[in-house]
Amino acid sequence: MLRLISATPSPYARKVRIALAEKGIPFELITEVPWDSTTATPQYNPLEKLPVLIFEDGTSAYESRYILEVVEARWPTPPLLPPGVDGILAARKVEVIADGICDACVLLFWERHRAPEMQSAEWIARQRRKVDGGLQALADLAGDREWMVGDRFGLADIATGTVLRYLDVRFPKHPWRQQHPNLVALGARLEARPSFATTVPVPQAISDKVV
Repeated sequence: MLRLISATPSPYARKVRIALAEKGIPFELITEVPWDSTTATPQYNPLEKLPVLIFEDGTSAYESRYILEVVEARWPTPPLLPPGVDGILAARKVEVIADGICDACVLLFWERHRAPEMQSAEWIARQRRKVDGGLQALADLAGDREWMVGDRFGLADIATGTVLRYLDVRFPKHPWRQQHPNLVALGARLEARPSFATTVPVPQAISDKVV
């Protein structure tokens, strides 16, 4: 059986968990804190990042975007990418924007863990601009459609839904709900799906010193 090393708040790991669930692929979930010295992550990913998908033969795939490419190639049914080049590229664009928002959120999260006198107001402002700009781009792409790309659920919706819920976990005071009502409606539809409802992110305690 496949194994997936995951962290409970990680939007990157959640993307993979949702994709596997939507495709009905069984897997064993291994929950870890990748920052702690006890993690097994370095055994399977030289970059020491989650998620990591471990195959039956002990080989692994890592980095959520690559894992999702592997999953789509090996288990193409049901497809999470739309048909045609234009649809695929549109979905990948949404994924890039969503991952960029998540990356900025992670940088903000760790910057806030530094001593107050060491925090950079300019750095924080730059990451916040990325978050807000990315959210505006997602809202513009979503418009008033039911799904982000095309006429059915897919990768673009997974990427968008996971970043929206991640904001609620890490930055609950961010006003994205007031600013983008169309994303609120989309997020509600997505969170009602079983694959989303069973993968709700929650914070983890980090025992080792990171910054």
